[in-house]
Amino acid sequence: MSQSQSRSKSASQSRSRSASQSASQSASIGLSADELLAVLRAEVQLVVKELKLVFLADPVPTCPQWTVRDLIEHLGGAHRWAAAVVAGARTENLPDEEQATLMAPPVDPNELVPWFADGAGTLLAAMDAAPVDLQAFTFLRSAPPARLFWARRQAHETTIHRVDLLAAQLGRIPSTAEAGVGPAVAVDGIDELLIGFIQRRSSRLRNSEPFRVIIAPSDVEVAWTVAVSDDPPIVTPGTDRKANSVLSGTAAALYLGLWNRGDDIAETGSVDALGQWRERVRISWS
Repeated sequence: MSQSQSRSKSASQSRSRSASQSASQSASIGLSADELLAVLRAEVQLVVKELKLVFLADPVPTCPQWTVRDLIEHLGGAHRWAAAVVAGARTENLPDEEQATLMAPPVDPNELVPWFADGAGTLLAAMDAAPVDLQAFTFLRSAPPARLFWARRQAHETTIHRVDLLAAQLGRIPSTAEAGVGPAVAVDGIDELLIGFIQRRSSRLRNSEPFRVIIAPSDVEVAWTVAVSDDPPIVTPGTDRKANSVLSGTAAALYLGLWNRGDDIAETGSVDALGQWRERVRISWS
């Protein structure tokens, strides 16, 4: 076996062990589907409330080059997409043409908020009606069962974009206190981000000189270690004594900061892991 083959096999085995360990921790710390749907309902109401305090043309500081209209069109479209997958128990993603038709926003700006509210209601109705053993398309690494996956994804999609609307209202990045995200929701969202998104092959969080960074909330007894190298990152539960850096703060501060929506994270160590994170972590759905 060549050195490159050995390295590839070792990395594959490490990712397999990581996925198993991560799934175990996720199951123990994550919110239930019903709890996440309660979060989604509350966040939808907050989005509607925030929309009354901004103009559609207002810029969104946390989403450069987006206006409030861009943001709400995106979120309303995401809700409709998820609702179609869940309600139809679609086992494959919707074709591009179907997505474009489904997610097309109204031309009249006066219809945009009702359009958003209608789409959110459709999503919640679809989630409420979905069976526990729903068989449907999902798209993240180590994804939980489909009903839980979609409840989790849309709860955090809506929470993060509600914070974006708050940023548009304030004209700056909100503080952790202003954002008002609870620790249980934050921990669930950090776990989804690290386990689901960061380990994807498309992740840009890579470095020629390997390092490990610990993500450690100060108010919840849970932690993750992210191993960064030339390969996709590997996330394992707990803390690694060989880690080069530690990112700390409350669970809510870490949740917002790791989604690039907050500045209340502290870092200690020999590597600027936070700087690399902010430069390279930009989530997309592909």
